[in-house]
Amino acid sequence: MSSFLKYLIAASILSVLVGSDASSDAQPSGFIEGHVKIFPLSDVNLADDAAAANAVTAEPYAEYPLIVLSRDRTREIARVTADENGKYRVALPPGDYILDVQGRAPKRVRAKPQAFTIVSNQTVRVDVDIDTGIR
Repeated sequence: MSSFLKYLIAASILSVLVGSDASSDAQPSGFIEGHVKIFPLSDVNLADDAAAANAVTAEPYAEYPLIVLSRDRTREIARVTADENGKYRVALPPGDYILDVQGRAPKRVRAKPQAFTIVSNQTVRVDVDIDTGIR
């Protein structure tokens, strides 16, 4: 067997060992979850028409997706849209983050960016209030 082939085999074995070592050192993810409340949507009460009420409540969450930013706000880490009940949940690696509403400033939406910390195998709860200013 040539020395080059021996070197290639040794390098391959080493890279597999190093790769499996690195993955075993990786910390398990944690979670952020919460509830999004959007107000005021309308002064009109659509409670009499269940289909219309569902259409009104399901649609706004898609218009206001949440973004998870790095603590220094230079990178977008994740994006999530609340479900039809206003609930959301995202798995993230351990670290410090900011939760914000996408397009908050240009849309003139009032919502406070919130700092949070993810710890392995734990869930942090962050509820979000979004004031659309639309009446």
